[in-house]
Amino acid sequence: MQTIGLVGGMSWESSLVYYRDLNLGVQERLGGLSSPKLVLSTVDFAELTALEDAERWDRIGELLAEAARGVERAGADFLVLCTTTFHKVADQVAAAVGIPLLHLADVVAEAVKAAGAGKVGLIGTTVAMSDSFFIDRMAGHGVEVIVPAPAHHDFLNTAIYEELVHGNVVDDTRRRVVGIVDELWDAGAEGILVGCTELELLIHQSDIDLPAYPCTTLHVNAALDRALA
Repeated sequence: MQTIGLVGGMSWESSLVYYRDLNLGVQERLGGLSSPKLVLSTVDFAELTALEDAERWDRIGELLAEAARGVERAGADFLVLCTTTFHKVADQVAAAVGIPLLHLADVVAEAVKAAGAGKVGLIGTTVAMSDSFFIDRMAGHGVEVIVPAPAHHDFLNTAIYEELVHGNVVDDTRRRVVGIVDELWDAGAEGILVGCTELELLIHQSDIDLPAYPCTTLHVNAALDRALA
């Protein structure tokens, strides 16, 4: 079994999901008392969000690269960033270490293609929806990604940062997000990327009619495939 290196803390709710689901996944696959070999480094989310607000992505990249080097030194065989938004600096992080980075967009694109979809909607943070880093990486795999109208971006971002990162799941927020998903369906989406770990606490397949692609779940499964290969 390979050792999975996790860079988390963005938010701790996200790190919790990765840690829990990696353990559950190994138990399901291997049984008994089996558990994954993990190295986890978490960052100060308040520091990173302040830098994000100041558009100091260079510094964010430095901090995440430092954390990645730490898990590499601790024996990780490959790296997982427990976040969608901060994949914006994934190339900078990958360049700082000698172990491979399991990029979220690569994993998600393969799952979308395997399902036979070519156009999907993305819900996530404002950065993930308005910046091109994730969408362009998906396009490189032949998958078109569309996002909600800009008028919805602040609402989704607020739901993530003011409710879900604190573990608060609000029914009214869920209903409004389902309405946004319906708009993406009308715009031609063949599926929905639940593109933020915290959003997976809110939106499940049973909530929407379109196929849901829970990005964190896909990322975890790909990490397990690699670790157990």
